[in-house]
Amino acid sequence: MLKEINSLKINFFFSLIPIIRNHMQWNKKYNYPTSSRATEDGIRRYLLGEKKLPSVTSILDATKSEEDKAALANWRERTGHKEAEAITKAASSRGSQMHNYLESFLLGRENLSFFDDKEQYKMMAKEIIEKGLKNRLEEIYGTECTLYYPEKYAGTADCVGVYEGKETIIDFKQSNKPKKVEYIDSWLLQTAAYSLAHNVVYKSNITACVILVCTVDNLFQEFKIQGPELITYQNLFLGRLKKFNEMNNLG
Repeated sequence: MLKEINSLKINFFFSLIPIIRNHMQWNKKYNYPTSSRATEDGIRRYLLGEKKLPSVTSILDATKSEEDKAALANWRERTGHKEAEAITKAASSRGSQMHNYLESFLLGRENLSFFDDKEQYKMMAKEIIEKGLKNRLEEIYGTECTLYYPEKYAGTADCVGVYEGKETIIDFKQSNKPKKVEYIDSWLLQTAAYSLAHNVVYKSNITACVILVCTVDNLFQEFKIQGPELITYQNLFLGRLKKFNEMNNLG
């Protein structure tokens, strides 16, 4: 009986794929570069040809406020360093697996194991597909796109495409608990940096960034910045970049 139920679930999800993906057309409008990454002096850098550009996440980590640093240190102290390390490692692994699942879905690389519900990251990814991508993501320009602002910084966008009618940077996140918008500044700054780089290099019109989140309890959340608010976050990131360059004696 259990086997029959699982078989029905798998067949049902298979039947949904053409319906979901009919609303998502691939359009290789932009030619995204390939890159490699290396860590030097604790800073992750993107290697693009002969250029070495600091990553967006490294810039944001290095320029955290003292308040944010203290909050993280306090959490580690309360939780215990060993337990905090285990939680961080598990979250990182779960996030990587969820990202890979979503990328495979967007690229059409499903197989039978793709629909096994036993693994948490798969259930989380399916929430994002069903509630965040279905009927919203209309065109896909690329996944895991290397984006860079010449001579300044680089990073990887999970997805770039047309989302609810607008050219958009799309980021996927996992979380141990629901997020409030006031606690995700680093995520918003990250996507804003990607949008700015994309517009500078490709003369594009990215006017929105969306972050699709699923918690370990399968709660879906969406956060979006667009228009004047996006420009504000782009400028805030440039301020963090200036601080990073000053800290590292860069021009």
